[in-house]
Formats: sequence, structure tokens, C-alpha cells
Amino acid sequence: MSDLLQQLDAVLESRKCAEDADKSYVASLHRKGLNKILEKVGEEATETILAAKDAQASGDNRDMIAETADLWFHSLVMLSHLGADSQDVVRELGRRFGLSGLEEKASRSKEG
Repeated sequence: MSDLLQQLDAVLESRKCAEDADKSYVASLHRKGLNKILEKVGEEATETILAAKDAQASGDNRDMIAETADLWFHSLVMLSHLGADSQDVVRELGRRFGLSGLEEKASRSKEG
């Protein structure tokens, strides 16, 4: 999976500077700026939540998985726009691995 994320990071980075935003959805998002990207992240988060509620009722996870993929994708675009990538998130998850959620949350409270 890390290889796939690294490939996606590379594509997103290459599209950041694409001159023809008419041919690249990612380039068009970058051109529109952070607020548009954040709007898409919020929209996809809401759609993911609604799909999860529907999945609970129906037992069919397909739409929830598709919406989660959209949310992850737009989150990666956001990271790229701000000079970060999936590997930064993977490293952070690795740092947290093995900590209880309560310990990790408490450590963030002390830092902030």
C-alpha cells in the first residue's frame, strides 16, 4: 500500500504545477486554491458519514468505501497543496502505533 501512496503522491505533486488545469482535475483544484480543496475535503467527509450510516442500515459497504476513497484522495490533494504528503501521515501513524489512544491524546494536550 505504501508504494501506491507514494505513486499517488508523485502524481499529485506533478499535477501541482500543471499549466493546463482544463485537462487535470488536481491541477484545477490547486489553481483554485486551498479554500476550494478544503471545501472538497469537507464535502467528501460528509458524504462518507452519510454512506457509513447507509451501510449500517443496508449491510452494503460499497458506497462507504468509495466515499472514503474520495475523502482520502482529497485529503492527499490538501496535503500536497501544503507541501506534505502521505508519508508524513504514515510516519505520524507509526509514531502513535503502540500508544493507547488516551495516552496519545494526552501527549498532544501537553504539547499544545
